[in-house]
Amino acid sequence: MSDLVAHQFDDLEQQTEAGTLGMWTFLATEVLFFGGMICGYTIYRHLYFPAWHQGSLIVDNLRWFGISSGAWNTAVLLTSSLTVALGVRAAKLGRNRTLLRMLVATLLLGIAFLGIKAAEYTHEYYEGVMPCRGVFHPDDEISSNLQHTAGEQQINQSFLLHEFQLFWVFYFFMTGVHALHMVIGIGLFTYLLIEARRGRYTPQKHAQVEVMGLYWHFVDLVWIFLFPLLYLVR
Repeated sequence: MSDLVAHQFDDLEQQTEAGTLGMWTFLATEVLFFGGMICGYTIYRHLYFPAWHQGSLIVDNLRWFGISSGAWNTAVLLTSSLTVALGVRAAKLGRNRTLLRMLVATLLLGIAFLGIKAAEYTHEYYEGVMPCRGVFHPDDEISSNLQHTAGEQQINQSFLLHEFQLFWVFYFFMTGVHALHMVIGIGLFTYLLIEARRGRYTPQKHAQVEVMGLYWHFVDLVWIFLFPLLYLVR
């Protein structure tokens, strides 16, 4: 048992509890980070609803088989949460082959999420809505919709355009930071896969799988908030 326990811990139980507590502490800071962004987004949505409404319509207009890209990504992440949970259970039961399969499935689903998000970003680039100098030039249809909205709401068109650009600043920052967390998660699960192939996880020692599973579930939970805020709440 001594080879399973690092020298700074008294026993395996203490080591496992310390790792779990460390991850929950880290996730608490992440809640503050993402919570601040979501709070700011919600406040500006209330203040500049017409521009936010137009932005959400554009975010939600990329579809495959009649289903929006955001819904596809939500389905992918929810499925990945299932594979992570099954992987943790397999590690606890000592079923290494099942663990390997679940880790591979999770990695593939994570890569699929990033692929869909890349397709969305490409679509939005060609729509001309990236809030970068020399890039933010909404196409004629979007400009016409903004002009119509400005007339209906009796808002200065130039001011509405600035509000519209602010929506995209929030959108790309929030989804970009989330995607960065996905990339980190894929790296972590690649490490787990390598270690699992070496047979490092047993019913007695599987805390790494469980702790990194908590991280993945948190990233999935953040998307559950981002999806309705960015794609559905209009």
